[in-house]
Amino acid sequence: MTGTEPVGTRRRGIAVAAIAIAATALLATGLATSNSIAAGPEGAPSPQATGYVPSISDLMIATIQPRHERLWRAQQNGNWEFAAYELGNLHGAFDRLGHAHPVEHDVSFPDMIASVTEQPFKELKGAIQSKDVTAFTKAYADLTDACNSCHQALNHGVVQIAVPSRTSASDLKINSTPRN
Repeated sequence: MTGTEPVGTRRRGIAVAAIAIAATALLATGLATSNSIAAGPEGAPSPQATGYVPSISDLMIATIQPRHERLWRAQQNGNWEFAAYELGNLHGAFDRLGHAHPVEHDVSFPDMIASVTEQPFKELKGAIQSKDVTAFTKAYADLTDACNSCHQALNHGVVQIAVPSRTSASDLKINSTPRN
């Protein structure tokens, strides 16, 4: 269309284009609906296919390990408020891990997580509230040991977590002999 055509002709062209777009959208929606109905229940994707659940390892690396390390760094920098925040995040991440994977090696994974983290979390909370560096250091080491005992129990002793060093960018200990 050029600018020299009558206004009515331009409006008619726009209306035809709008109707064509609407008709295409309706046709596509109708085809999609009829295909899913025709497929029947056996054609519907399973809940496992539609809901991705990250592996335990994925969740450990993406959520648990960074929070464990940031908790330590917060205390090392004297940022007790951030340490409390990261402790809460770490506790929540463990809860979500147990929810995502309720059973591991025929054992209740949430119960296993709680059994190894409950006491260190309680001690860490108290140390953070009282801003007690010595108590925090002990509780953090206890939590780290608890993580490693769980790795051992699940036959993943090759994964060893350590108290980070000031120069380390990670708490993953990769320069040792596996314990399995």
